[in-house]
Order: sequence, then C-alpha cells, then structure tokens
Amino acid sequence: MAFAEIYPQLQERHVELLGLSVDSVTSHIAWVRNIEEKTGVTIPFPVIADLDRQVATAYGMVMPGESKTETSRCVFVIDPHGVLRAMIYYPLTTGRNMDEILRLVDALQATDANQVATPANWRAGDKVIIPTPTTMELVSERLSEEFGRDIEGFECVDWYLCKKSIKTS
Repeated sequence: MAFAEIYPQLQERHVELLGLSVDSVTSHIAWVRNIEEKTGVTIPFPVIADLDRQVATAYGMVMPGESKTETSRCVFVIDPHGVLRAMIYYPLTTGRNMDEILRLVDALQATDANQVATPANWRAGDKVIIPTPTTMELVSERLSEEFGRDIEGFECVDWYLCKKSIKTS
C-alpha cells in the first residue's frame, strides 16, 4: 500500500514499479481486491507470480531461517539499461522506508545526469560531490586560488573533496 501511495511520485521520475511474490496469480488478485475493499487503496502496478521461486532465489530474497513460506521484503533499483543499481533488504518484521526509496531514486538520477556523487543523507537541492581529480594537473588546478571562484555555490574542503549545486528535476 505504501508503494501505491508513492506511485505518482515514482511515475514523475519515470520509474516503473513491479511487485513480485512467490504466491499465485489468484492469491495476488484476492490480495489486491482485499486491499482496495478494506482500505480504499488501489494497487496501480503489476504484481507478478514467482511460484517456482526462480526470481526470488536469483535475487537472494529467500532467507534461510527467516521463513519457509515467505521471501524477505526487498527493493531492487534497476536502471533503463537493465543494470541493478541498488538493493535494499528488509526483514519480514520491518516495513520499507518510502522516503528513502524516493531519495535513492533522486540520487541515482542526479548522479547519472551530472556525473557527480551524492553525500550521505543527500536530498534533491543539496550540493553534490564533484569527481576527485585523476591527474596532478587537475589537483594543482583545484589547489589554485582561482578554482571555483566563478561558480556560484562551489565549495572545496581540499583538492579531493569539492561540492557544488546542480539543478534537479
């Protein structure tokens, strides 16, 4: 239900959402109908059945000792090129954090679009880390007094750690 709540925000970010369960299609239909009937929440994304647990096993969702009938709660972020970019595993007893999932998507999209890195707890609008210099010439440039003066919002702690503002959507 929490994913249904953030689904419009994910769509704004051009993110497709897909649920996976080791339960049957029939049980998915009953589950989705029950959620809508009891809570008024519509599940707007597909939930696919993985009855033979091939996908769940391949992605490490079956945790021995945790449950014999259920998979762990996992979130996988796969980019448009099919590359697995992030995985978040939650025990069966712990709900997922939707704010963190949105933050993660924003950070991945910002880093891809701007060739930068994001620091801990980064949120859209915060400064990002520009790549560390890879040559002595670039290190010297960063150590010069002129470096970054003409770029608004630019700040360097030292040659290896500089931040700047970027536009995020």
